[in-house]
Amino acid sequence: MYTKPHLPTLRPAAHFIAAVLAGIIAIGILDGVTELLQRDGRPMQRLVAAERACMGHAYVSEREACMRQWAAAARSTRLASR
Repeated sequence: MYTKPHLPTLRPAAHFIAAVLAGIIAIGILDGVTELLQRDGRPMQRLVAAERACMGHAYVSEREACMRQWAAAARSTRLASR
């Protein structure tokens, strides 16, 4: 009977394979998160562009109407170019 606890040891190739798989998984997760952040940032980019285009309106209601019109025009232009 052994008095010392003995853990099984893996071969160096198994460590290398595990490290490569961990790297591939980490890169995949990072790529997925980056894609989500870039895709979700595009609507905010359009909103900021609409706000800048309609900055000259003094009243909030006029500015919001201008932004809606600007966004609709940009959307129709984008759809027509497809």
